[in-house]
Amino acid sequence: MSATSLQTTGSYFAEPTVWIILTALALYGVTTFVWIWVLQFAHLGRLYPLMALAFVLVPIGSHFIFGEQFSLSYFIGVLLIAAGIFLTVFHSA
Repeated sequence: MSATSLQTTGSYFAEPTVWIILTALALYGVTTFVWIWVLQFAHLGRLYPLMALAFVLVPIGSHFIFGEQFSLSYFIGVLLIAAGIFLTVFHSA
């Protein structure tokens, strides 16, 4: 959304762009604090593979929020990533 707003307004300092970027930075900050809090309860080696869920969740979100279209081979790749996350996190118990 930040990139789209910047492209539309042509300036980082245009009001819509500033608000979108500040909101994105705030969300990034909140998720950083949540990540640090979660690390109190489990080892990094156990939790870090879950970061790869971004490769699964971001395309799904972009499809529903922005209407982006992906090929079947892309979704097969996302399923393979999800399977790898599952094997890494849950099978190594």
